[in-house]
Order: sequence, then structure tokens, then C-alpha cells
Amino acid sequence: MPNPFPLDLTDDATAAAVHRIGRAAYTVEAELIGFDGIPALRESLTDMRGRALTWLGAVTPDGTVAGFLAWQEEADGQISLDRLCVDPAWFRRGVASLLLRHALEELFPDRTVEVTTGADNTPAITLYTRLGFIRGADFSPAPGLRMASFARDAGTRAAWEGGGTRRHP
Repeated sequence: MPNPFPLDLTDDATAAAVHRIGRAAYTVEAELIGFDGIPALRESLTDMRGRALTWLGAVTPDGTVAGFLAWQEEADGQISLDRLCVDPAWFRRGVASLLLRHALEELFPDRTVEVTTGADNTPAITLYTRLGFIRGADFSPAPGLRMASFARDAGTRAAWEGGGTRRHP
């Protein structure tokens, strides 16, 4: 099983792997939500590397990147998840859960975290809900695209097994 590890996108091989995985994962999401205009599908490697994001990878012992999480810290300290992608070869093996749990528990346990995903992306919606995110309003940023917004308040802890949530004092 991969382990969470910070990713350095100045490394050419790492950046190329992240770019490839992102395109593959977003191709699957495009099929799920019926919309092929996802911006990351058209993002160049250079553009991806130029984004002001922090990158965390799920990396196997042999150095293979199985998936990644990228986020931005807002001026108010809130975290905006930009992307959570898993190599399709690693689907349904807990990689997305591993990355998100690690980030929520170890990197920003007491921060509000927001994320959006395609409103018809059932696997992502299930993951976010299971990990304590609350669904907000859906919105449509482009014709044919419906997005779901989620937030997880500072101090929320998910019951990893069973799907319930609780608040820490």
C-alpha cells in the first residue's frame, strides 16, 4: 500500500506522473458526470506546475505515485482542496481515503476544508460524506456542468468506520 509523501513538482518525473494521473482520473470523472470540459483535462504540464498548490502523493515503496491531493491555503487559514486524483490502476484500493484522511488528521486537523466535485461523481461524494464533509449548495459554473460543494468545519472528526461524524470540544 502506498504511503502519504509530499510531492515536489520541480522534479520532472514526479510532475509528469502527477500530470498523467490527473488526466487519466479526470477522464474517468468526465465520463461519470457527462461533461468533458473539466479544465484540468486541458491543463498543460507547465500550467499545472505553475499552480500555487501544495501537493501530497500516495507513493509506493518503489516510488510509484498512485494518487495525489493538492490544495491551497486561503488568506483566512481555510483549506481549499483543488484536486484529489487516483491513477485508475489504483481505483478502489483506498488511495483517495488514505490521502484525504492523512491530510485531515495530520496536516490540517483544526482547519475548515472546502472542496467541489461533479454533482454526479458518486465515488467522490461518498468519500467526502464518509469523511465528515457536509454537502452545500450545488451550482452550475458552465452549461451542462453541475457541481457539488462540500465543507468540513474545523474540529470535525469523522468516524472512519460507520460513516458518522462527531465534533471535538
